Amino acid sequence: MKRPLIVGNWKMHGTRSQALLLSRSVARGLQGIGAVEVVLAPPYTALAAVGEVARGGGFRLAAQNLHWESSGAFTGEISPGMLKEVGCRFVIIGHSERRHLFHESDRWIAKKVAAALEAGLAPIVCVGETLKERKRGTARRAISRQVRAALKGTGKNVIERVSLAYEPVWAIGTGHHATPEQVGQAHGWIADASKALFGRTWGRKNRILYGGSVKPDNVNALAEVPEVEGLLVGGASLKGADFLKIIWGFRDVKLGQHGRS
Repeated sequence: MKRPLIVGNWKMHGTRSQALLLSRSVARGLQGIGAVEVVLAPPYTALAAVGEVARGGGFRLAAQNLHWESSGAFTGEISPGMLKEVGCRFVIIGHSERRHLFHESDRWIAKKVAAALEAGLAPIVCVGETLKERKRGTARRAISRQVRAALKGTGKNVIERVSLAYEPVWAIGTGHHATPEQVGQAHGWIADASKALFGRTWGRKNRILYGGSVKPDNVNALAEVPEVEGLLVGGASLKGADFLKIIWGFRDVKLGQHGRS
């Protein structure tokens, strides 16, 4: 069984002091978790502080975005090297909010993935269809295009560091979530698109996560889907108790599946 990856994306929430309290709460609740890899992605201003907690807290640190250049006149941006220096191991790339609110293109996302890998960071690449694409029956085409664009040109020697997160745009922050059947199908599309680029061996170490209104009351159903190998959690990760319920619930279901296999 692959070690599940669960990521808490805090988005633009929390001061440094609030981030410290939340990360310490999560760290206490992770004692003995073992079978799950947990990552926290606080705002940039809290990365260094949460990174200090991460050193002995049973979780790893991620950034929510990066620029593809190592330095330059890019006001408001942050480089891969800067993220590495504060202790980041992971970076989220291509989140639906970046794509749709800030108009990040497939080309930009591909450049960010390449820069992250070159710097030794592990990208968590987000892909997913809009409600219009879902209704039109073009969801598979949209997802496959995003996967191909993000990973094309990536070397086989580093591809195992990449995780992919399926987040249907219509389920981000809406309270709605895809059905287990829809999630399993979409994860299959992601795997197929990745294998077309890297061969049948792709996926031995790579993980495909689900993100989209993940909560304690739907985590068991999501964990039951064999193709779901982790979670990208938004709003629910801002409440320590809820996030820990999600982590432990996902872990217990996956361990149960593994025990039955």
